[in-house]
Amino acid sequence: MDIAGLTTELMLIPGLSGHEGRVRARIRRELDGLGIAHATDVLGNLTATLPGDSDSPSVMLIAHMDQLGFLVRKIEPDGFIRLERLGGVPERALAAQPMLICVGGGRDVTGVIANKAHHATTPDEKYKVIPYPDIYLDAGFRSATEAEEAGVRIGTPVVYEPAARRLANGLIAGTSIDDRAGCAVMLAVGRALFMQKRRRPTVHLAFSVQEEFNLRGVLPAVQRLKPDIAIQLDLVLATDTPDMGARGDVRLGGGPAMSLYSFHGRGTLNGLIPHPALTRLFEQTAMNMKLPLQRSVHIGALTETSYVQFAGDGVACLDVGFPMRASHSANEVVDPADLEGLARLLVAAIGGIGPGFSLNPDDLP
Repeated sequence: MDIAGLTTELMLIPGLSGHEGRVRARIRRELDGLGIAHATDVLGNLTATLPGDSDSPSVMLIAHMDQLGFLVRKIEPDGFIRLERLGGVPERALAAQPMLICVGGGRDVTGVIANKAHHATTPDEKYKVIPYPDIYLDAGFRSATEAEEAGVRIGTPVVYEPAARRLANGLIAGTSIDDRAGCAVMLAVGRALFMQKRRRPTVHLAFSVQEEFNLRGVLPAVQRLKPDIAIQLDLVLATDTPDMGARGDVRLGGGPAMSLYSFHGRGTLNGLIPHPALTRLFEQTAMNMKLPLQRSVHIGALTETSYVQFAGDGVACLDVGFPMRASHSANEVVDPADLEGLARLLVAAIGGIGPGFSLNPDDLP
């Protein structure tokens, strides 16, 4: 299956942070089909190791399986459901949104975020965004007992109703492109490296958990596998829409992108300044391939490498990814051509990491 097809398939599988089992099962089947051995740790990280040259720095690729969403906080006596937010859910994108209540055993119940009738909306309510503690989910239940009999409990996961659709020029829109597209790219890279005959470093594939919760779910895998280099595969904010033009110069269809700086200061105070040996490697590789490599600098988002970089004696880290519009909404947008370009770039760049590849900052010009 190509990257676009696998991305779409993964987008349709619900997997809230801490509840990634169905996504993990699908990725595990893909690894089994390729004949790649894998392991799952206590937190649920799915890892696979492709052995290579022990004299070269080892590399870990990371893409998270989970998505943001909600947990059931309270079931009202009349059957309406109150929600607690998990991850950076944009409240202004929620009104009237279809949702999926994952009640367990692969069973799901559909609901919708309630939206006050327009004809009863007062002038001061017309442009107001409802805070998430005040919203409620309507799944059609007439009582709390009916909801509970359907399997809804306090703590039940709730996500955007999975959707994937094609737009003009082959673009894909829908749920959890962040980071199911990264998972699909990593599987394509793993397949290419597994089949590769030429010399390369040892590469660990880490399909991680709980990224949208606290960005630290991957740490047990990092501590166990001890990579020298970690490369995150995730979204890069596209700035090619009218509301984002001042934020940068990253566009869909412009090729894969590399983050030169990320920072999140709202209670986090973390981010990533990438290792210069890796930025130089990817720039040179892209140049040799005649492949466009877009550059991004932004505040307000960060990835797991923000914490991975501090493991052990330090890990050389880099965030590369795909331009994406409408992050964290139920209709994120990506160009499959950028995913294909990202996969090709990763395979080529990893091939450039050999025994003489230095991570010592003093060795750099």
